[in-house]
Amino acid sequence: MSSVLLFLQLAVVLALIFIGAKVGSIGLGMYGMIGVFILVFVFGLEPGSIPYDVMLIIVAVITASSALQAAGGLEYMVNLAARFLRKHPDHITFYGPLVTWLFCIMAGTAHTSYALLPIISEIARKAKIRPERPLSVATISASLGITGSPVSAATAAILSNSLLGADGIGMKEILLVSIPSSLVAIFVASLVQNHVGKPMEEDPEYQRRLREGLLKEDEVESETEMDINPRAKWSVLVFLLGVLLVVVFGSFPSFRPSFNGIRLSMNSTIEMVMMSVAALILIVGKADVKKAVEGNIFKAGMVAMVAIFGVAWMGSTFFEGNKEAILGGVGNFFATYPVLFAIPLFIMSIMLFSQAATVKTLYPVGLAMGIPPLVMLALFPAVNGYFFLPNYPTEVAAIGFDRTGTTRIGKYVLDHSFQLSGFITTIVSIGLGLLIIKLL
Repeated sequence: MSSVLLFLQLAVVLALIFIGAKVGSIGLGMYGMIGVFILVFVFGLEPGSIPYDVMLIIVAVITASSALQAAGGLEYMVNLAARFLRKHPDHITFYGPLVTWLFCIMAGTAHTSYALLPIISEIARKAKIRPERPLSVATISASLGITGSPVSAATAAILSNSLLGADGIGMKEILLVSIPSSLVAIFVASLVQNHVGKPMEEDPEYQRRLREGLLKEDEVESETEMDINPRAKWSVLVFLLGVLLVVVFGSFPSFRPSFNGIRLSMNSTIEMVMMSVAALILIVGKADVKKAVEGNIFKAGMVAMVAIFGVAWMGSTFFEGNKEAILGGVGNFFATYPVLFAIPLFIMSIMLFSQAATVKTLYPVGLAMGIPPLVMLALFPAVNGYFFLPNYPTEVAAIGFDRTGTTRIGKYVLDHSFQLSGFITTIVSIGLGLLIIKLL
């Protein structure tokens, strides 16, 4: 009977995740909360732990990023990136993804890539390079930036797992594993993607758009620089200083104060630093706080927080209520073959559309099964699996920005432009991560 109840509860959890993901936006969090209600009031499970720290870190980081956007700092950074990329059009397949990755590492969110994707697309088109090549890798690189960023919600979720901290894994170890593995993975994907597909001028869809007058071959985008707030540079420096402080405090715990013999947690440190940074950006950039709230970064961050609130709470309620049965059923298998835990991480990220929610939902499960924390750290890129279905906002945006039509969803949906780059970066970064932890 207990097995029947377990599968019924699992069916409820998966069904509500599927419905919430299909609804989109804050629907994932709301339907997740329905799942919590059903598990508690219908099945009698005790409510699991609420991911307070991850949610608060999202608030802090998104507030700082939104202030940066309102102060014109994001436009300033995009302007610098555009100048660099236009100087190296022949290497756009390599430099475009790297710049996108760097942006997302600094900002902690993939939504900064929206400003870069149209620039990458047009530079590639003018250089007679198939835009699909740099766009596909750049879109995936944005996700890798999140799993390598010291201020992302996903990294915060990793740090919030006490077992990882008890094993001596902190910010320094996360960056030592994620940064080099991501860089090499992006290079490999760019190298492969640079030879994928027909040359742009031979692509049937591009030729069709030319014939029908949808795209003029000699059309030139304006490269006039945008009017930038002269104080935007200072707002960028303040934001980067905040990121640097997070890295320093995370890499050297002794720099954080102790109270009653207990070191100040990294979660609280990130929250303090980034909220303070947000305030300083508003001061030095003389930004309108209303613009910060109205920007797309703030809205996307709040959607992510609601999603994590509902889904992660539902996941922890289900796992903690059925811990013994779950560990007894598959615990030995994953303890014997820990690398294969990347598969459930990958699948769950497809359903949740969130790295942080996936980490908060499944990492406690993996650690409880006896998977070594360092292995769990190496498997971090597996939570970027939402590229598998071509409906994530960055993928949809990349398809829309490619006016040549080379970046597309295939006939069978799953044969889309991002699939190859996604699997290459995931496999290569996990493989390199496993190699690096052996050295650690």
